[in-house]
Amino acid sequence: MIGGVFHAAGLFLVAAGLQLVFGVQKILNLACGSFYALGAYVGVSAVSWALGVGVPAPLFLVVLILSGLALAVLGPPVERLLRTVSERDESFQLLLTFALVLMFEDVIRFVWGPAPHQLAGAVYLVYGQLRVGTLTIPVYNLVVIAAAALIAGLMGWLLTRTRFGRIVRAVAENRRMAEALGVDLARISSRVFTLGVALGTVGGALVIPATAAVNEMGIELIVEAFAVVVIGGLGSMRGAFAGALIVGVLKAVTIATWPELELLAIYLIVVAVLVLRPAGLGARAAV
Repeated sequence: MIGGVFHAAGLFLVAAGLQLVFGVQKILNLACGSFYALGAYVGVSAVSWALGVGVPAPLFLVVLILSGLALAVLGPPVERLLRTVSERDESFQLLLTFALVLMFEDVIRFVWGPAPHQLAGAVYLVYGQLRVGTLTIPVYNLVVIAAAALIAGLMGWLLTRTRFGRIVRAVAENRRMAEALGVDLARISSRVFTLGVALGTVGGALVIPATAAVNEMGIELIVEAFAVVVIGGLGSMRGAFAGALIVGVLKAVTIATWPELELLAIYLIVVAVLVLRPAGLGARAAV
């Protein structure tokens, strides 16, 4: 269960960025998985470099977060590219974002090669382990879960308690009316997309101590992220939180009990939601 919640923490960050971008720009961004993968690879390289120059091992978490945030510079240029298809049919958006996925995969293969990259196990366990009865839980897992919960709370505060958040929700509700009232849609779209990129890259960086960075991890994450979106409902941040928990825990349970049913179990939940509640579990929640 703890492993499932840990996976859900990283998955939520990616899905939250996907929800945020869709809510404001109405773009289904397949490249969200690529940002996750880039965050993982850059996180491995950044921590390896930091430890090599003598940075204390317990500070690797700070290095991971900073490396993920640094990749947010990809947001404005990618958003400007996607802006060219924002008003066109959804098929153009999907084709362009899928093309970005293939391009980022080639970039990763060119820079880091085809072999998996992983941090030393000592880094993952640098914060120790927590023993609860017969269970042994890496403290880092709990740190990431707490970080994701904190980010979720900050996102809720940002969207409901700040002027920027009110503008974002207004644009998500009615773009034309918001523009008529003087909102600079280009600037808001750029900032929202950059925030979405940062969420994805930080999510990839945070989970990398517990797994290996592989070239295909972005594609795998896209499938799960869209399952979260379907379960939670497009444009719902609360739905993304609930959907990530469902997918993460369900995946962990099926891997532990019947690995062959891992993807099937997730898709069965997706089908059930589509049949019983097509708008998603968080359909009434605001962006």
